[in-house]
Amino acid sequence: MNFKLFGSALILSGTALGAGMLAIPMVLAQFGLFYSTLLMLVICAGTTYSALLLTEACSKTELAFGINTVANKTMGKGGQIVTNSLFYLLLICMLIAYILGAADLIKRIFSMANIEMSIEASQIGFTLIASAFVVCGTQIIDKLNRVLFLFMVSMLFITLIILVPGISTDNLMQVTNTDKGMLFDTSTILFTSFASMPVIPSLVAYNKEATSKQLRNMVILGSVIPLICYLVWLYAVVGNLNAEEITHFSNISDLIQTFSSKSEYIEFILSVFTSLALLTSFLGVAMALYNQNKDMISHNKVVTYVCTFILPLLGASLAADQFLSVLGYAGVILVFLAVFIPLAMVVTVRKKAAGNTELDCHTYQAEGGKPALVLTLLFGLFLLISQIL
Repeated sequence: MNFKLFGSALILSGTALGAGMLAIPMVLAQFGLFYSTLLMLVICAGTTYSALLLTEACSKTELAFGINTVANKTMGKGGQIVTNSLFYLLLICMLIAYILGAADLIKRIFSMANIEMSIEASQIGFTLIASAFVVCGTQIIDKLNRVLFLFMVSMLFITLIILVPGISTDNLMQVTNTDKGMLFDTSTILFTSFASMPVIPSLVAYNKEATSKQLRNMVILGSVIPLICYLVWLYAVVGNLNAEEITHFSNISDLIQTFSSKSEYIEFILSVFTSLALLTSFLGVAMALYNQNKDMISHNKVVTYVCTFILPLLGASLAADQFLSVLGYAGVILVFLAVFIPLAMVVTVRKKAAGNTELDCHTYQAEGGKPALVLTLLFGLFLLISQIL
């Protein structure tokens, strides 16, 4: 087994899992399992192929450690400016959401130990500690993330052991909201929940010796793991809660509090689990933004650190209790950045490759040809329309 590639797949999974494990039960449980599962499968398939397109663009761009360089070498200066603007907006929104969620959990964990901590102190403490690992580089994040991810999955397994006996068939069949328009409106939040694209440029550079098949398998494994975890978690949540409980989620603490009556240990286990989910996501997204700033602004660690972490921290202080709203904003940005931008990159790269330019024709190329590219375009339009309507 190639542990470097496996670790990279876990970084992809961990980046996606943080927001989704918390957001999915809050937004999907009310619509019933059939339509929720169907929508999740569609979103996962579209997101995975979009990630493969970005992997292709990155693998065909030499010395690209961030999406800034990939955009410049594939789409020119104009495409670089558009891509960078969207990328910064996306990563900052995602980091704000993770800081908000983590601070809420840290405050709750300390209160369980009868220690009162302000939400501002929680935000600053989490950001300072987590960012220290990001500065150490991708190799350190890879090794740390393997440990955190396996520990997180262990916590999920223990949680399921506690919750599965309480699953009710009646609860599994319940549908408290039949509005399909509202269901489709959750598409961008779901899309964000599968979003691992910010770390792909860093991981392709990190695995520069990997074959095309290995890169493809890394992305697919990194997408399938979150899908399995999301489905298992959603079924466990829906199976244990009645209709009235499902409709009262507004933040992470509410979700944990709802389950506290199931077991005397569940509150602590869920707090640890969700904390790890947020931490792995924060590390992945922060790594992407840190490498982007290093690639574009400065190789000075102090300057890069300030540009990477201070703005999201300030944003989190201004967006209290807006976890789901911030994820929704990130989802709209992500549609352009994770679907349309990779699509444009790949179309450009393939045209240049056909014209015998300097781009390497022997690197990874996503399967499916033109029909798959058309389906990807339709997938992006579907996500945008779901928000407009």
